[in-house]
Amino acid sequence: MAEADAAERVLCRLEDIPEGAARGFPAAPGGFTGLFAVRRGEQVFVYVNSCPHIGLPLEPLPDRFLDTKKQVIICSAHGARFRIEDGICITGPCIGEALESVPVRIEDGRVVVPADAGL
Repeated sequence: MAEADAAERVLCRLEDIPEGAARGFPAAPGGFTGLFAVRRGEQVFVYVNSCPHIGLPLEPLPDRFLDTKKQVIICSAHGARFRIEDGICITGPCIGEALESVPVRIEDGRVVVPADAGL
């Protein structure tokens, strides 16, 4: 398995994110904001873990980013709901705003993002 170059960060293996679920990741070294990933089949969506309304992390407990039906991302602080596929807020105080999306690719079964994501 090839290593990611210095400009990239391997978050995990694809199978480490259960199908239809989300997983959080700590901030990169020197960073303040973590990331989270949502898996839909072989596709993964990665966002900075910060609500556009007030900047707080979204999850109330580790890896709890989705509503009970696992159809939208939800902010535990004020209930804003975001579409998984593009991070756009569809209900709540930040309607129309979006989570900060992170470029992601799957390589050799690994979820790879830029090393500076979330900085």
